[in-house]
Amino acid sequence: PDVIIEAQFDDNDAELGQDHLQDTLTDDIKKLSLDTGEKGKAAGVTGVHRTKQDDGPKVNDPRLLPDEFLQRTAKVVYILEKKHSRAATGFIKLLADRNSELFKRCAMFSPVDHRVPRVYVPLADCPADFVTKPETYSQMLFICRIMDWKEDSNFASGQLCKSLGQAGEIEPESEGILTEYGVDFSDFSPEVLDCLPQNLPWVISPEELARRRDLR
Repeated sequence: PDVIIEAQFDDNDAELGQDHLQDTLTDDIKKLSLDTGEKGKAAGVTGVHRTKQDDGPKVNDPRLLPDEFLQRTAKVVYILEKKHSRAATGFIKLLADRNSELFKRCAMFSPVDHRVPRVYVPLADCPADFVTKPETYSQMLFICRIMDWKEDSNFASGQLCKSLGQAGEIEPESEGILTEYGVDFSDFSPEVLDCLPQNLPWVISPEELARRRDLR
């Protein structure tokens, strides 16, 4: 019978060389073949014939393989900390099914970053003429913030925060990137500006420069 063994390589495999790996795989295949042959003899048959309906022993049973050839799997059970800002840049469009109840309440937000899921956003957050003139906003960038994502839904739900402007222009694209990564790009407050030297033009004194490492 055919035997398929998946191997995962790491630095240790590279150090030991291909010969060691080949020998290990060969030994495992021989063991599996012997196990199958012995079971066939015990049943009093000269050959083993398998069909799709056969519930006989599987030669590719993962339990028979060494640990280094198995792919570990896991399941996420809890989110300790939400790292993503939950804000995304993208475009809005009408839902495909115009006869559904959801069409009357929501629009579809498609993020530029494909790692972020598509989001249902309320039509109330969209421009007033979006339903009648959706093509007007086909190249308009928006900022959406994800509020929830239910386990039984393919799409998240969120709210439109603001319109950035036309896609491809520097200002809207830059603002979208800064918002996605949670960077505060608002104007400095008067309290912060008061900390700066008021006598302009301001220069660093030679004494101060002597104590600093010049990285210019």
